[in-house]
Amino acid sequence: MYNPKSKQAEEFISHSEILATLEWARENRSNRPLIESLIERAADGKGLSHREAALLLECDQQDLNERMYALAKEIKQRVYGNRIVMFAPLYLSNYCVNSCTYCPYHIANKTIPRKKLTQEEIRQEVIALQDMGHKRLALEAGEHPLHNPIEYILESIRTIYSVKHKNGAIRRVNVNIAATTVENYRLLKEAGIGTYILFQETYHKERYEALHPHGPKSNYAYHTEAMDRAMEAGIDDVGIGVLFGLDGYEYDFVGLMMHAEHLEVAFGVGPHTISVPRICPADDIDVADFKDAVPDEVFHKIVAIIRIAVPYTGMIISTRESAASRAKVLELGVSQISGGSNTGVGGYVSGKQAEADSTAQFDVSDRRTLDEIVGWLLSLGYVPSFCTACYREGRTGDRFMSLAKSGQIANCCQPNALMTLKEYLMDYASPEVLRLGLKVIAEEMERVPHQKVRRIAAENLLKIEAGERDFRF
Repeated sequence: MYNPKSKQAEEFISHSEILATLEWARENRSNRPLIESLIERAADGKGLSHREAALLLECDQQDLNERMYALAKEIKQRVYGNRIVMFAPLYLSNYCVNSCTYCPYHIANKTIPRKKLTQEEIRQEVIALQDMGHKRLALEAGEHPLHNPIEYILESIRTIYSVKHKNGAIRRVNVNIAATTVENYRLLKEAGIGTYILFQETYHKERYEALHPHGPKSNYAYHTEAMDRAMEAGIDDVGIGVLFGLDGYEYDFVGLMMHAEHLEVAFGVGPHTISVPRICPADDIDVADFKDAVPDEVFHKIVAIIRIAVPYTGMIISTRESAASRAKVLELGVSQISGGSNTGVGGYVSGKQAEADSTAQFDVSDRRTLDEIVGWLLSLGYVPSFCTACYREGRTGDRFMSLAKSGQIANCCQPNALMTLKEYLMDYASPEVLRLGLKVIAEEMERVPHQKVRRIAAENLLKIEAGERDFRF
């Protein structure tokens, strides 16, 4: 039985409700008056139900699809403006006891070199990331009780936060590790993590169990209920996602929307972020083995409908996507992007690239440096943001959501984005990116609506140029 308030995975992600939703959406895919009414109502920025979102995804009328894309762009601009948050993944270890058939970390893979970073190696990786200009990391590790216990993760977080190199500092560590206990989530909260991220991979229970035949991750309910345990432990910023292409995209899309609804109903706080990775090649993984791989046109529509249905959430795109695909989804809803990323273990330290490639979790399509990504975003009219102020000022969970849903988040996000961009430009940018970035900051400062905020931000920008750092609203 479907019950979004339930704490039982198969009740808040109900197989029968997903099937009924998909059937209803197919039956109404050409119901123009109904679809038009949903588009009109969604313009208020209050989102849509999983059934309503499924119908928009199923819509087969091109002019209505174009209206959806236009609405997605408008909603994204209203909530997040032209700011794009920058981050990088940091892979600590690829030791793993699971048998996920789509991931090269699986325990049966004997060709991939196994590696676990020491704390000194983590320190060197962080220095390399700081020297690029990064302030926000997403910590990644395989699931292994001996090599990657919670104690190792906690020690690594402490190491990351402790490194201060030149003007560099990591100000927010998001964590993407395996589902764990309430007690371990409390320890992560105490360690000062930002967002806890965990991908469901697929919400189809039977397919999930086939893809995860052995290991702790094979427990569908324990994995699916992880966000509930994290929330109960006090982590109020959580990030969900699926790996599109593991099962039919329609099924996983509806499951993703139902998960967001569940978190909203059960905890009063929906997902802080939704990630939208697609299956891609990796060591001993062939995309041709996955018949449900999602084509670009469908993928772009998925992004647009997520933005319409869950307008407050941050949306993340990784380096799995090409530059062209990333440009498209940035228009339609994505608000966070990785730059200069390496998905191998120990790949940021100079001279370790080849070794890291052999330990990578997936192939990187966008191999541009962070500076090239920043320059590209500036040229497209975006403001690359290295801001972590909301996390550090306690604007998390329901406090962040109230600001995001009302659109008031822009009052602090825009000047914070400009100040952190100025830090990047002063410390790390190439001459051309510096020139372009200063021009964008001057133009964007004129658009900061609050006169007092604009005055203080202008003063802080001058202080940054003089060598001071870390201002925030």
